[in-house]
This record gives sequence, structure tokens and C-alpha cells, in this order.
Amino acid sequence: MDEPMAPTPGEPTLRVTARVLPVNPRGEVLLLLDQDPGRPGVARWGTIGGAVDPGETLHDTAVREMHEETGIRIRAADLVGPVHRDVVPFSYDGRAFLGDSTFFAITLAHDVEVVFDHLEPLEVDNVLDHGWWSPADLAADGRAVLPDLPDIMTKAVEAVADLAADERNPQ
Repeated sequence: MDEPMAPTPGEPTLRVTARVLPVNPRGEVLLLLDQDPGRPGVARWGTIGGAVDPGETLHDTAVREMHEETGIRIRAADLVGPVHRDVVPFSYDGRAFLGDSTFFAITLAHDVEVVFDHLEPLEVDNVLDHGWWSPADLAADGRAVLPDLPDIMTKAVEAVADLAADERNPQ
């Protein structure tokens, strides 16, 4: 595959990402509290995930990012979806990006241990915490990294519930 062309000055850099929305049996989604190093002290809740590396598939990226950002190992075969895809402009550390994000869901136990031992160097001081959120509670909190994140979370919760129902009632 050809390397993407470097953006001209003032043009955002395309950033293709895979995002993971772990859903527990209570219908809550595991999110990370982080901050943009270009805006220290402004915490926001966002999804697990990151950029696709050369040669990776979206599924490969989702598996790798889940481990890097939470210490949790998952299998690509257990990912549900994609449940959502969006293309959204954003900035990070003062740089303009155009994010092309594909979101997957996965079932995860509520009491799973989350550790930040495998974060990338830029993430170490900027990933602050983790927490389980219902879509409604995150919407009320107002610190979602994306305004439609509660809606995306709802899609993940529904996809996991549909899969569980299908497994209970095979045709």
C-alpha cells in the first residue's frame, strides 16, 4: 500500500484508528480518562484505541491497543462489529488531524484488572484513569471526548446484547 502523502501546511493529517468499547454484563462501557498534552488539565473520557500501524488490520490494531492501554489481552475473533465508523476532525498536542475511526465492541467482565504498564511514552502522563460508564451517565457527566460518544456506546451495548441473545437462542 502506498504511504499517505504528507499534508500541506494547514491541512490535517489523516489518522486511521481502531477503537474498542468493552461492555460489561451491566451494559457499562470501559473508558479511559485522558488529557490532550496541548490542553493539560482538561480531562475527558474516551475510548480505548489508536492508530493503525503499517501492515496491521483494524482487528490487529484493536487487539494491540487494548493490551497497550489496559493490559488486557483479547482475541480478534471476540470483537463484535464494527459497530460504528466516523470521520471527525480533531486536534492533539496542537496538531490538526482527520480521524477515521472504526469502533468495535467486546464483552468483558466488570472486575477485570486494568493496568497502564504498556502505554506509549506520549500516553504515560496523559492517560489518567479508567472507569465503567453507562451511556446515560456519560452524557450527564459532559466530559466525553466526542459529543456522540454516548450514542456510539449504546450501539456497542446493543451489539453485545444481540450477540448474547443469539448465542442463547441459536437457530
